[in-house]
Amino acid sequence: MNVQIQSVKFDADKKLIEFVENKMSKLERFTDRATGAEVILKLDKDFEKGNKVATITLHMPGEDMVAEHRARAFEEAIDALKRQIEKFKEKVK
Repeated sequence: MNVQIQSVKFDADKKLIEFVENKMSKLERFTDRATGAEVILKLDKDFEKGNKVATITLHMPGEDMVAEHRARAFEEAIDALKRQIEKFKEKVK
């Protein structure tokens, strides 16, 4: 699966990019129909709810699935998105 990672309003360090790539490679097992994915990491101004926003768009034949989560850390947001996608996969079955 082809994964594109974009960071908006900041430069993502190597450790964060490796974390995202690792999580996305594990996600491939759950989404066998996915042909590609886009991960967008961006900073927001809302510090109370968490200023880190992660969005994953999974490209599948006939449809795209979008999951978004806001947290205080990007790692936390990516983990939450992984759970959202796993729940969606269970609903489809």
